[in-house]
Amino acid sequence: MSKSIIIIPSRLAATRLPNKPLININNKPLIIHVFEKAVKSQIGEVYVATCDNEIALEVKRNGGKCIMTDSRHTTGTDRVYEATQKLNMQETDLIINLQGDEPMINPLDIERLCKISREKNLNISTLAFKLKNNDDYENTNVVKVITKNKLSGNSTEEALNFCRKVDLNKNNNVYHHFGIYLYKFSALKKFVNLKKSENEIKEKLEQLRILDNKMKINVILANYFSSGIDTKKDLEEYIKKINK
Repeated sequence: MSKSIIIIPSRLAATRLPNKPLININNKPLIIHVFEKAVKSQIGEVYVATCDNEIALEVKRNGGKCIMTDSRHTTGTDRVYEATQKLNMQETDLIINLQGDEPMINPLDIERLCKISREKNLNISTLAFKLKNNDDYENTNVVKVITKNKLSGNSTEEALNFCRKVDLNKNNNVYHHFGIYLYKFSALKKFVNLKKSENEIKEKLEQLRILDNKMKINVILANYFSSGIDTKKDLEEYIKKINK
């Protein structure tokens, strides 16, 4: 049986929130909040892929495993792929790329993504949730995914597009996209060897490269809401949430 692992790409070179992975939240760096959620999912080994010694030190200090990667990578997926090469993954192995700024993600949803993807033999899959309010349609920090049909239960639906802004009155089946992807190793290898597409560069969404090259992304409905930490406001809302 193929194995499954989680790799969390992380680096310090963020622009909106400098040194984001090491921001201290309740006496714990942000990257460790994410790492611990990944471990709790119990789907397999968890690694942080980074080019920064400061991140590696924190991960190891908290009992985690780190893989050092090239500092020249321009995307998290490239960093994840380098890590998989060092781990000698097989073609049918499953790799979950969990973005390092998703501390709200529920371990049960990570497990759900892996379980459904394995059962349905999916090559690439991701999670999404219903948009919480109408402002999210215009909020460029909330990445949206548009699916072919409505998401429900354990069904999977094909992603038609990913975008940062959506017209509230012109689109159906629009969901809040989570910063997590599952790949068969064979699909990940194919993806990272594709040239960046114009849509990807314009929207700053690397998943558009997959769609632009006629590869399929399956979307699974998450049971719990999660939102990434992109801005100071996001950080403040997360701190309020965990202190309630």
